[in-house]
Amino acid sequence: MEEFSYTLKIPKERVAVLIGKEGSIKKRIEEETAIHIRIDSDEGDVYIKGEDALKLYTCREIIKAIGRGFNPEIALLLLKYDYSFEMISLNEMIKPSAMERIKGRIIGSDGKSRRTIEELTRCFICVYGKTVGIIGETENVALARRAVESLIQGSPHSSVYKFLERKRREMKKKDVL
Repeated sequence: MEEFSYTLKIPKERVAVLIGKEGSIKKRIEEETAIHIRIDSDEGDVYIKGEDALKLYTCREIIKAIGRGFNPEIALLLLKYDYSFEMISLNEMIKPSAMERIKGRIIGSDGKSRRTIEELTRCFICVYGKTVGIIGETENVALARRAVESLIQGSPHSSVYKFLERKRREMKKKDVL
């Protein structure tokens, strides 16, 4: 049987979260995906290997999500076949001088903007470092991504919320039919 492997790097301050109390998170990911995980705590390097390419991909996405600030319980939702993880790199979209302001627009005062987008799209959003991570059902992740990108480009919050509410109504109609 062919073995696949992959190396990824996560921020050092997220290594302990990936490992979990007494290795519980690492162990759970290994059990759920049948992928072997080795972590270099000093460098933040994570080596994964296994025989199933799809499970290796899923394991990699879970580790990336934890590395980008998600709670492991939320990252483990990626084990569901209809869930996906998307990451928006703010570095590629905005000037460093605008970084804090744009992150503030996405999060909103007391996290209100982020929460509203999460509720309207049924996704989880995490703003961490210079990235915005989104986890949810694949169709909803695309909507959440569009909402976040609209905020980054300067659209008013009210327009973004109206767009999401309209899309949500359309999806509910589809579900009823």
